[in-house]
Amino acid sequence: MLERHELDAFLTVAEELHFGRAAQRLRVSTTRVSQTIRKLERRIGSPLFHRTSRRVELSTLGGQLAAELRPAWARIATAVESAIAAGHDITGTLRVAFVSAAGGKLMLRAAEVAATRLPGCDVQVLEARIVDALPWLRSGQADLIHINLPVYDDDLVAGPDLIRQETMLAVPAGHPFAGRPAITMEDLAETTFVQIPDIGEGYLSNRVPSRTPSGRPIARGPHARTINEVLAMVAAGRGVFTVGALSRRYHARPDLAFVPISDAPPLRCGLVWRADVATPAIGAFAELAREVAAAGRWS
Repeated sequence: MLERHELDAFLTVAEELHFGRAAQRLRVSTTRVSQTIRKLERRIGSPLFHRTSRRVELSTLGGQLAAELRPAWARIATAVESAIAAGHDITGTLRVAFVSAAGGKLMLRAAEVAATRLPGCDVQVLEARIVDALPWLRSGQADLIHINLPVYDDDLVAGPDLIRQETMLAVPAGHPFAGRPAITMEDLAETTFVQIPDIGEGYLSNRVPSRTPSGRPIARGPHARTINEVLAMVAAGRGVFTVGALSRRYHARPDLAFVPISDAPPLRCGLVWRADVATPAIGAFAELAREVAAAGRWS
């Protein structure tokens, strides 16, 4: 029989495909996760993951095991969380805000699940402008917000990645980059970026880089306060902007093109909340949203 910590470690690594990120989610060391997986592989008698210096992949057997374990483990987790919710009497209103279209769809799906799993909690899903995201948290207008990660502010807590996408550059349809299969970060020196409000250095460094990897400056263009304003300015030829690959689905339009940035890190999104109001309801919803995102059916 497998131990709970072995199941947790295996399924978390299977989701993340990265031992370090799995360790962060499990709140243990990377060494402990590696040791647990190796022990599990010895018991099973076959590798569950293929590891290289650059990537981690599920083996055929590992993929089969993960597919069979996830539904059963999810049912166990649901039962445990329902008991915890009852024990903590999770009630009241939970306001969950989002910025992006993909984030909105995920949060709405999580709210639907919460209606069954957290019946005493009224989850309200709200759309926030980019400029309002963190101020809403700090003022109490929102209890959680789905936003780009990382967030470095000491007064905020970030949950695990819920959406991780290939980073792309939104450009006008007639832009020289539009016909290319991909560009590099160094190519951004030839562009002008639409700017967004300074809501946090972590957010800005990911979305509006100031320099290329070699140190060449990237020009700054006009300001925008919402993602729709950003894309309208891009389409009008007033600048470019980094977006996730899901934008091709949620923001497809004939006057825009989305070009992969081959050497850019993935664009990460997750839930953020205030450290001083980390209630049982917030923790329960954050875990529930992680399960919904991992299941992959929300999109």
